[in-house]
Amino acid sequence: MKSLIVFLGLFLFSGVLFFEKPLDKNAVIDYIEVDKSKRSMCVYENGELLKKYKIALGFRPSGKKEFKGDGKTPEGIYYINDKNPNSVAYKNLGISYPNGQDLDNARLNNRSAGGDVKIHGLMKKWYKFGIFHRYVDWTAGCIAVSNSEMNELYKHVKIGAKIKITE
Repeated sequence: MKSLIVFLGLFLFSGVLFFEKPLDKNAVIDYIEVDKSKRSMCVYENGELLKKYKIALGFRPSGKKEFKGDGKTPEGIYYINDKNPNSVAYKNLGISYPNGQDLDNARLNNRSAGGDVKIHGLMKKWYKFGIFHRYVDWTAGCIAVSNSEMNELYKHVKIGAKIKITE
């Protein structure tokens, strides 16, 4: 009986999350704001908030990404510079990391700044976790959403959209 109650609770809880209102079919996301401390990503069109997403980050989320392999998600102003429907994770949106400041910092420390920072869905073998993946910071420094959320973002985010990532 106890396991049935837990199952029903999880089912109802996940149902609330799964039935979030989708973006309008004509929405064009031109600005993204990521708050790492709140594990949230807000998307905008012409200054108007369209939707807020819960996210997972790099496996060492505190602090600004400095070097390749540090497990941190960058902080600063970047741009969406690519869309890839065939990535190792479920689709992705490329983030223009590293910028000039990131490269200068890495050079000063004789290190590589790294790259390949994305907004992406789940790794193919983890798709069953759905929205529950976001309760653990598991990426190598990327920003992760569920696959259904990635479908929505992939469709509506324009190349060149500005992304601001803060602690």
